[in-house]
Amino acid sequence: MASWIAMDEACRLLGVQPQTVYAYVSRGKLEVMTDPADTRRSLYRGEDVAALAKRKQAGRKHETLATNTLFGAEPSIPTALSAFVRGRLYYRGRDAVRLAGSASVEEAAQVLWAAEQPVDFSSPKPARSLKPGRVCAFTALAGLAAGGHSTRGRLTRVLHAEGQALVGQLASAFGAQAGRQALHLRFAQGWNLPREASELLRTAMVLLVDHELTSSAFAARIAASTGASLPACLLAGLTTLSGPLHGDASGRVQALFDEVERLGEDQVLTHYLSTGLALPGFGHHLYPDGDPRAAALLALFEPPQAISRFIEKVRDLTGLQPNIDVALAALVASHQLPADAAFGLFATARSVGLLAHSLEQLAETQVIRPRGRYVGQRPDVEQGLPA
Repeated sequence: MASWIAMDEACRLLGVQPQTVYAYVSRGKLEVMTDPADTRRSLYRGEDVAALAKRKQAGRKHETLATNTLFGAEPSIPTALSAFVRGRLYYRGRDAVRLAGSASVEEAAQVLWAAEQPVDFSSPKPARSLKPGRVCAFTALAGLAAGGHSTRGRLTRVLHAEGQALVGQLASAFGAQAGRQALHLRFAQGWNLPREASELLRTAMVLLVDHELTSSAFAARIAASTGASLPACLLAGLTTLSGPLHGDASGRVQALFDEVERLGEDQVLTHYLSTGLALPGFGHHLYPDGDPRAAALLALFEPPQAISRFIEKVRDLTGLQPNIDVALAALVASHQLPADAAFGLFATARSVGLLAHSLEQLAETQVIRPRGRYVGQRPDVEQGLPA
């Protein structure tokens, strides 16, 4: 179970001033929560403080850097796509929440891709033999990756056209209806949702198109750095996204909500708090004051009563705010979407960002290739062999 310490103790252990602690929080290096005993104060995760203190003590010797980092002081790749500023997410300098207030996924893609022409994710009716969902999507994408052309030596507008087709096909594989309409309308039609519900899908997807250098974006960039095809880059990113600690985190929240519906919010919350289990979907190290994406989406609809009560009780008892995974799972529950709809929406939306990262990486000529530091059994090297 995590331990939490006050500001003065964190400053003492790190040997820094409060301003530096705030900087660590804003850069996602230090998790923070509101003190349940005094909402005017904040508490800092003791394990994070200890890790930072250990890193400071280790110094900046070459071996320490090689062991703990990929490039320089921390894993870092220059990007102009998205950034976190004062607890807000920005796409190329534009506030993501404000953009999601009116923009379509296609318009968000035009921003991220810096495309000169409007983006079109329309798709013909797919010739598929599999039921729409994750298996269908990954199977189709794997087939395209196997026969795809390298990204090297091809014009950006050509790659944009291929990327548009990939996102459109991916949406169809997850259950969106074929056609020339915007993605959120195609999903609404595929899932038989009313027009007003399609607006929720639009908002959610725009909020999810990118999130700076995530593990899936890094995986897509690694593939792109080798000259792999766009479908291969996208497949590398989406397979990484599918992990329950990343893009499929909403699945863990859905399982939690199923418990709430079955057992009641009080029994579920008591179990988690009494056993010290972390509540999936609450808190986010990049948003110490709460995930603005989740707040924006949850403000647009009313989740089922049991889920609403559960969210409020978690807020009151832990001080933790719901993140986007909670909002997405609540949306699925509210409109009784297919079981894998949350991941389908997330994967389709994030494919826009993964392709943006892949395209941006093409400007670099060097293959991303970090070195390993061997720590296994000492090799049995024979001595005295002839040269």
